Formats: sequence, C-alpha cells, structure tokens
Amino acid sequence: MTTAPDAPPALLTAKPTWLISQVSGHAHRLLTAALAGAGARGYHVRVLAALAEFGPASQASLGRRVEMDRSDVTAAVSELAADGLVERAADAGDRRRNVVTITDAGRARLRRLDEVLNGVQDELLAPLSAPERTALIGLLERLAGR
Repeated sequence: MTTAPDAPPALLTAKPTWLISQVSGHAHRLLTAALAGAGARGYHVRVLAALAEFGPASQASLGRRVEMDRSDVTAAVSELAADGLVERAADAGDRRRNVVTITDAGRARLRRLDEVLNGVQDELLAPLSAPERTALIGLLERLAGR
C-alpha cells in the first residue's frame, strides 16, 4: 500500500478528535471566506442572531451568550452600530452598562447572512445525503452536550 507523501499518520486519521479537527478547520475556512465575501465576520452573525432571537441585551450578557470575549463584543457591536445594524444605548437602570438592540436593517442583514450560512452548510455537507446530515447534526449536538 502506498500513501501520499503528505498524508498524516494513520494513528491520527483513525481518531475522531483528529477528524473533527480537520472538518472544523475546513468548515472555518469556508465560513470565513463566505462571510468575508458578504462583508461580514462570524462575530457579526453571532451578535445579530442573539439579538434577533433573545431581544435587547447588555454587551456583557451578549458576550456570555455567544461565547465571545468582552473586547470582541465591543468591537463587533461598534462595527454593527456604525452600519446601523444595531443601536447601543446606556441602560436606564445602570448607566455604566450599554444595552444593544437589533434594528430593522440588522434583521434584514441577518436574513441575508443566514442565506450565506446555508450555502456554507450545503458546500460543507455536500458528500452527505439529507438523512446523513440530520444524523450528523444530532450526533454533534450530543457531543456538544446539547
């Protein structure tokens, strides 16, 4: 049996951790490129999706909900606010906190970005049938503890 000169060792390729890492890296590259083509970053989608689903939130609670560092939340919210996709205002109950709200333009942008995300899913999962995709999602949710 001959192997490609740049093939990783079989010891690694037989391990789920290796395979998951490889797929994760591939998915990240596809996602980053597609979002960049749409003039967005993953952080933008995460913040807009959380605000659309759960309503206005402080920057700190947004960061916890979407698992982003506080400084990354601040940068993402600033970028989104500059584009009119979110509004940031001081919390009436605690002037030290900012409350972030998605705008109508932000909801429209999220719908367009969701189409981009759907395209990435289709590209990534192209080798799988619809039932295999469903099964994979279920297995990944179990592994993620959801």
